[in-house]
Amino acid sequence: MKLTSFACTLLAGVFAASQHEQPPLQHNKPVEIAIIGAGAAGSSAAYYLSQYARNASIPINITLFEANSYIGGRSTTVNAYDLSDEDISTIDELAPDLEHEYTVELGASIFVSVNQILQDALTTFNLSTKGGDDNPKGHKGSQLGVWDGDKFVVELDGSLNGYWDVAKLLWRYGLAPVKTQRLMKKVVGKFLNMYEEPTFPFKSITAAAQAVGLLAVTAATGEQYLRENGITGPFGREIVQASTRVNYAQNLEHIHGLEAMVCMATDGAMAVEGGNRRIFASMVKASGANVFLNKQVHDIQETGPDGYTVQARSADSDDVLISTADHIIVAGPWQYTNLTFNSTKTKTFQPPDQIPYVQLHVTLFTSTHLLNPAFFGLSHDKVVPQVILTTLPSGSPTQPGNQTAGKPGFFSISLLRSILNPHSGADEYLYKVFSPHAPTSAWLEELLGIKPENSNPNRNADDITWLYRKVWNSYPYEYPRVTFEDAKLEEGLWYTGGMDSFISTMETNALMGRNVARLIVDEEEEWREMEGWWDEGGDGYGEEGRRKLLAGASEKEDL
Repeated sequence: MKLTSFACTLLAGVFAASQHEQPPLQHNKPVEIAIIGAGAAGSSAAYYLSQYARNASIPINITLFEANSYIGGRSTTVNAYDLSDEDISTIDELAPDLEHEYTVELGASIFVSVNQILQDALTTFNLSTKGGDDNPKGHKGSQLGVWDGDKFVVELDGSLNGYWDVAKLLWRYGLAPVKTQRLMKKVVGKFLNMYEEPTFPFKSITAAAQAVGLLAVTAATGEQYLRENGITGPFGREIVQASTRVNYAQNLEHIHGLEAMVCMATDGAMAVEGGNRRIFASMVKASGANVFLNKQVHDIQETGPDGYTVQARSADSDDVLISTADHIIVAGPWQYTNLTFNSTKTKTFQPPDQIPYVQLHVTLFTSTHLLNPAFFGLSHDKVVPQVILTTLPSGSPTQPGNQTAGKPGFFSISLLRSILNPHSGADEYLYKVFSPHAPTSAWLEELLGIKPENSNPNRNADDITWLYRKVWNSYPYEYPRVTFEDAKLEEGLWYTGGMDSFISTMETNALMGRNVARLIVDEEEEWREMEGWWDEGGDGYGEEGRRKLLAGASEKEDL
């Protein structure tokens, strides 16, 4: 932060006018920081605040509020068969080889090798990872298939991690796979510049994206961006669009080009044993933050030059927790926080714009049945692929909103792994479905080949042994755009949610949390340098003066 001519003139005027004794500066007074939301961004912000502040010898207190009962936000897990945590502990003691067997990712499921922050966390916190189950017991079909609602347009024996070298793809699509891989690496390379100086840290995502050359990518649809780079033909619809649908429930004609390229960066896909949310729980623990779970922040009150007060309450209680803060980080989509912001300034506070989010239905279930070949138009002697991605039939128009799935009716079905039913001792299969609507019982029966006329009123207990449903506001509709919400909304009020409409992943939200942490510590460090200078000259200015100075200067020109 550099002092402008306006700021220097203002300082000179303040010094000349100061005739009374100022209170001594409190250089060791901790900076109070409140974080609202303990997802990837909030957890990362807490962790990096503690790291950066320690390196700068700045004392801080971090208070973290989370409305849910867990840390991780959209990265969370459930226990299969509705097992309690005590049940899981008992199973682990009796059969250590089944550790994490019953933990199922409900939200953000995987990350990849290029995700620097998450990869660093694995090493720092000594977390083990796992890949997918490439050969569930009894499954003898292809590993991956893309279905258009009528037929499988392509089946692969390898996973998305290694399909570039599959001769079948080159034969079917020509050089389009190679061109797409090169384009993806070029785009990802530009994005990685946002981790480093001079781009990092950034107050404006828009300016940072412009600096690294990505605004042209977010301005185009995925279909346009591929076409502009010479990638045409069925590869975009059959492969790239299958990836955008499973990752973001959106088609190429609507999702922006940057998010489409992110979907193709699949090398080294992995997940943390026991759930990816362990990364964020580890970050929060290491930060030393004061954590309040099941606490919904409902009100932020600006208290003039002294900072803010934050009010939070539990869903089942009228008791209000009040906390003070010099800085507040809103670490999640503002529109879902139900926050009231009360400003003492004459100007009206403008909250971040509301943007539409995908309402994604996630359905988990276990069964002794493999998927029914007839459901997918296959003969009874065929085996359905382990992972089914979907696309639209050739020539089919794309629809926005909850009609995005089109003819297939869902975005993906994954046979996650074989699993031992702890109640019956039977070998079963664990499935996950992504869809725009909740699958009905009749749809699940047809999917598994259960004939209604041969079933009984208790058929779900016999054929579907466990069923779990969840609806997420999972990620924004990533429409093309060239402006994104800034990291700094007001003096001392910070926001991470702008990243979601740029790139919505665990990694990028963690990057935004780290970015805001760096901005806050840099700002505090620079103020301490100035306060030290004022104090040395006998013109101690103090915390209140600092606030007044910044409030006055910010109306005309940033310091």
